[in-house]
Amino acid sequence: MQLHTLHSQPWCELDASYTPQEFRIQWASDPWMAREALALRRQVFCEEQALFAHDDADAIDREPSTRSLVAVTCLAGEADEVIGTVRIHQAAPGVWWGSRLAVRADWRTHKRLGTSLIRLAVTSAHALGCEEFLAHVQGQNVPLFERLHWQSLEQLELHGKPHALMRASLAHYPPCTTPYAGFVLTQG
Repeated sequence: MQLHTLHSQPWCELDASYTPQEFRIQWASDPWMAREALALRRQVFCEEQALFAHDDADAIDREPSTRSLVAVTCLAGEADEVIGTVRIHQAAPGVWWGSRLAVRADWRTHKRLGTSLIRLAVTSAHALGCEEFLAHVQGQNVPLFERLHWQSLEQLELHGKPHALMRASLAHYPPCTTPYAGFVLTQG
């Protein structure tokens, strides 16, 4: 039974004030999760930030090592809708990259969605033999990544915006060998 509600009617009638109390951060395990992750990326990077004209998809999305990670709301213990995403890929043996971190606008005040996506990105790559994990981080997000044990290596401009090339300290990210199960967060 598929519970997500992006382009369909809710499967049950909930009060309009209902707020999910549980979230799962995991590798996308169903096609609908991957579709909603791409839709969220387009919403954030094309519509909101105007970094790309029509679509942010690129050659990395077609790489065999690329994985989409998602933050999903849970309803009755089941995944309901994608509210965050990030992708990871192996660029060279032992060298992994994270990119396209996005959280839906109405969920950005939840303090742990983005950080948990980052955590699963690095820990799952670490379990796959990652020796170096890198990302191009938008300038306004550098302090967050620094708090999460990332080091800024270089300042640069990408897509007309300031970015930093950053590296995660793998000592703070023990390997996660269950990325499809991922992490469970609560609202509290």
